[in-house]
Amino acid sequence: MTTPRPDARSIYEELRAEIGRGTLAAGSPLREVAVAERFGVSRTPVREALRRLEHDRLVVPGARGLQVRAVDPQEVVQVYDVRILLEAEAARVAARARTETDLVQLEGLLARDRALTDPPDQLRAETNAEFHEAVWQAAHNRVLSDLLQRLTVHLVRTPHSTLSAPGRWDEALAEHEELLRAIADGDGEAAARAAAEHMRRAREIRLSLLRSAASGRTGSPTG
Repeated sequence: MTTPRPDARSIYEELRAEIGRGTLAAGSPLREVAVAERFGVSRTPVREALRRLEHDRLVVPGARGLQVRAVDPQEVVQVYDVRILLEAEAARVAARARTETDLVQLEGLLARDRALTDPPDQLRAETNAEFHEAVWQAAHNRVLSDLLQRLTVHLVRTPHSTLSAPGRWDEALAEHEELLRAIADGDGEAAARAAAEHMRRAREIRLSLLRSAASGRTGSPTG
């Protein structure tokens, strides 16, 4: 059986995921010919996929074609500000729209995460993302979920997860439990408050990490 060739959407989604994971780091070139050869397709679907990535501001023109865009600290803070609002809305809607299957999924993810013993930073980020995505899915609002997914790509590209901060992993799990309880109880306002506070705390830690990184660059020797 012949495997169907990737279309523009699947190429876009794969490249976006690789940018999000850091497999394609800032400055990595994405040239049409090379990408087309990699996926075994013509340049037409590649051109469309790259155009979508450029629209998402994940790639920018470089000296020799498009390249992965570097993280902008100011934009990261702005993304958090918007995500706080959208995460709260997703949680509020999820409390009303969630099904029993959604609750089982969320409970299973939380139990899995609690069973992890001092997981590495990358695993913390991945499991945290899965829990949040399950909340979005429980809202059963594709537009809201898509917006949050697009925003999250910009955050996961930042160096170091906020979950790497001392004590933050256990703190985040407790916040997830509070959020899940509100969703299970059908309390939309409590769910929205829990989600917003969870993201505000993450924003505070991210700001601290950004300041530390800036101080390191400022204090480093030059010449």
